[in-house]
Amino acid sequence: MKKDEVPQDQSALANFTREVCYVKNADGKYETALSTGWEVKKVALDNAWDEVKVRIEEAREAVGKGEKSPIYYFMALQVMDMPVIADYTGFWPFFIRRHLRPSVFKRLSDRKLEKYAKAFGISVEELKNFKG
Repeated sequence: MKKDEVPQDQSALANFTREVCYVKNADGKYETALSTGWEVKKVALDNAWDEVKVRIEEAREAVGKGEKSPIYYFMALQVMDMPVIADYTGFWPFFIRRHLRPSVFKRLSDRKLEKYAKAFGISVEELKNFKG
């Protein structure tokens, strides 16, 4: 690809990051150029974010119905899975699964809730008072 052919299609990440592409310059030598994205990648990324939005809404509804604790919603909102939240909090996945139950969540100490709140970038009060 030539330097002037580098795709510059806007994507969801265009304002946050650029992709490095290897292109040929006018002399036919390879160099790097920055791209904001290309259409195929944009469509795939948009589809992925649509799926994330669906998961967030499903998590919000599950918390609202009392099926899951607020931890479940904030994990979805922050696009975190079990290994990631385990790394952030230091809790074993077995305990995190228990903490996803509303009855167990209500009995968690503020110290444990602080670990979750810090991982999610929220306050303990926001975590405790989230109703879905």
